[in-house]
Amino acid sequence: MNSNLQHDQRMVTTLTVATANVLNLANPGRMFYENQDTYSANEFERKIEWLGGRIAALNADVLAVQEVWDEAAIKAAVARSGLRYSTVAVPGAENNEKSNGAQNTPRVGIVTRLEVEKLQSFVDFPPALRIQIPGLGEHAKFERPPLLATLRMKHGQVLHMLTAHMKSKRPKFLQDANGDPTEDREDPKILALATLRSLMMRGAEAAAMRHIVADVLQRTHAPLIVMGDFNDGPHSVTTQMIAATGEVVYDRGARDTALWNAYEVQGEMALKRDVAYSHVHQGSPEVLDQIFVSEEFLARSKFSIGDVRRVDYFNDHLQEGRDRSRSDHGFVRAVIRVFQ
Repeated sequence: MNSNLQHDQRMVTTLTVATANVLNLANPGRMFYENQDTYSANEFERKIEWLGGRIAALNADVLAVQEVWDEAAIKAAVARSGLRYSTVAVPGAENNEKSNGAQNTPRVGIVTRLEVEKLQSFVDFPPALRIQIPGLGEHAKFERPPLLATLRMKHGQVLHMLTAHMKSKRPKFLQDANGDPTEDREDPKILALATLRSLMMRGAEAAAMRHIVADVLQRTHAPLIVMGDFNDGPHSVTTQMIAATGEVVYDRGARDTALWNAYEVQGEMALKRDVAYSHVHQGSPEVLDQIFVSEEFLARSKFSIGDVRRVDYFNDHLQEGRDRSRSDHGFVRAVIRVFQ
């Protein structure tokens, strides 16, 4: 029987997923970076109000969030949205008697209506992926640990969701214990070396992410969605280290562990417009925030349980000027049709 005809005879539900870099979301009066002022009560209120409105507009079943310093702050934003979610979790950024939020670097988290079976943060690289960074020594950990969530959709189907926030392209200059530079940042040769350090760090993170993806997908047919701030374009080397989409061209068996950019496989192609960007760097729009899906969400796959209908970019605020009460990233949402 034709697969499309089979799908037509099954019940259909909609799964909406989204990713949002919320730009240093921290509690008021709480120091997060030494070179940045804390949020005043009024500034925090503006940020929570703005973010609550964006969460309401996204109205996602699963929202992946990045740059959260305090779990309590994202819970406040979700509450402000007026939507009901059963789970709001940012491992490593909890606010309780044992923890005062994230330390040294923000964390990633998940906001979802779906049943959560398991949450797992990955801190360390596999031993084989530990590398030596010039001037820094061994690089063996994620700067911002990715979060793997095992969820259950309403009809019982398992869904894996991996949230990422990759190392930025910002040059990694050496500094002392007080955070003061120990290199001449005006020297073009030093700049090249500092940029290389960042690239090597992001590359090692990408390879470690690839290990996670392969472990989830290899010889299984449980769908995986990977989303977050990749800090690089969808066709960059580091992003493709994670997704390995191009490998399918040479090896059909590679489909088992490959990922596809949701924007490129969406069914409603008429919606593909030149507004597909999630960040503006020095006046140039770029796509850093992305959603990738495994073959179970490809319409033409024999293992398909659904397909991506459309991908939307919520980025109008990027033209409104820089204000830390908003975000410097656009948010990305994918609407997925799921067959039961």
